[in-house]
Amino acid sequence: MKNSIIITTVLATLLLGSCGKDFIELEPKGQFLSQNYYANEEQAYAALAGVYDVLRKNAGGFDNMLTFMNAGSDDNYAGGGGATDGLGIQGVSTHTLNQNIMPGSFWSDHYQGIFRANTLLARLPGAAMDETVRKRLVAEAKALRATYYFNLVRMFRNIPLLLEPLTATNMYDVTQADPTAVYTQIETDLLEAITDLPASLTLATEAGRFSKGAAKAMLGKVYLYNNKKTEAAAQFQEVNGTPGQTSQFGYKLLDNFADLWVFTNKFHSESVLEAMHTNQSNADWGFWGTGADEGNSVNIMVGPRSYSRPAGSTAPDIPSGWSFNVWTQDFYDAIKDDPRLEATVFDMNALKAAGQADYLEGYQNTGYFLKKYIPTRADVHTGAGAMELNFQQNDYIIRLADTYLMEAEALGGTGERAQALLDAVRARVGLPSVPVSLNAIKEERRLELAGEGHRFFDLVRWGDAAAKLAGKGFTQGKNEIFPIPARELQGTQLVQNPNYD
Repeated sequence: MKNSIIITTVLATLLLGSCGKDFIELEPKGQFLSQNYYANEEQAYAALAGVYDVLRKNAGGFDNMLTFMNAGSDDNYAGGGGATDGLGIQGVSTHTLNQNIMPGSFWSDHYQGIFRANTLLARLPGAAMDETVRKRLVAEAKALRATYYFNLVRMFRNIPLLLEPLTATNMYDVTQADPTAVYTQIETDLLEAITDLPASLTLATEAGRFSKGAAKAMLGKVYLYNNKKTEAAAQFQEVNGTPGQTSQFGYKLLDNFADLWVFTNKFHSESVLEAMHTNQSNADWGFWGTGADEGNSVNIMVGPRSYSRPAGSTAPDIPSGWSFNVWTQDFYDAIKDDPRLEATVFDMNALKAAGQADYLEGYQNTGYFLKKYIPTRADVHTGAGAMELNFQQNDYIIRLADTYLMEAEALGGTGERAQALLDAVRARVGLPSVPVSLNAIKEERRLELAGEGHRFFDLVRWGDAAAKLAGKGFTQGKNEIFPIPARELQGTQLVQNPNYD
């Protein structure tokens, strides 16, 4: 929050989905944030790309939302190369985080996105452009600001609520807001955004942007977390339509579950909101994780170390990884007879036992790896930059199976519609109907959305975290939220979260 803004965006890839000159740098040399910028539609559009760019936090950089939240759940260990390989991810896995090892970027990156949104919203009224375009840019900035605040309030709960750009004179006087006020603002931003967002996108030129359906899905999720279940169900019903059919916004479950994880399969009918990744930034170690890199870091992080295949092997041809987010034995036992197993778990135990492949066992090794994000050889970058940092697989922030199950939960896990929503998710993978209940929905979310960063938040929302995470050191009344990073407390009015002093 205290850091100066650095705007480096993959404008063409993020918002235009085109080739050519994909990487645009906007250097903040004073004039960017001064009165002579945001003067017209082109400048405002470029600034909006900078607001979108923070969505990369979901899977970009070593400290990304996916691997971090997975590690905090009961389904994954931190893994990696050892107990000190990433103190933050190791700390969240054992629930021993403190203000000194909590990665600061989970706070500062989201506030950077909020700062960019606030600055754009402050300047858009004076920019010369068509009024319809202006309304859409305002709507997108508000939807993004709401998304970043939603991540922050779920992670830290006690956070500042900033709706105007900070200045050098007031940045150290900021205090934390009541979480209720933060949720109210998130809901307000999304409700206002929905009015002026398009119902559909032209994917050739608008892929990755917020649509009306995406904002409604996000609002439904916010309502659910804020225990407004009736309101949540109403929003989700508009997004989902008739279970198993195409909704009014064009959303439909893919026929084949495994197709969700093909790295070239982007912006399909099941994708409600996804973060884009590309190899066009030629990401390298010198600027990895700064926002200037646009690759998917989860891909390299979750693969087995020193992976090799003997001559004639029929094992998959994949690049070696860093062995983070290995599955727990408990999770493997839960999914081993499920049709989603093959697309979810990369079973090195079976491959090694059959003599088809070998690897170097990492920390907390179980032999079970997160297959959804293990890259294929076809996605290996051969251009400039580091191969490891330039994988292109997009990651889902919200997909339709997620909204189906959230609506069924919001309906209390009872009734014909909740049953139909649960049945549709199961039928897609060839599973029979089971009686709908909250427990059935919880189990379905665990297997359907495994490794996608939802499980920890789900357990906290359900009040199940203490029981499910007891074996990983979870303390009730403390570990539901994370400590505020130490650097954000220095010289400010912010107060550390309870039990982290």
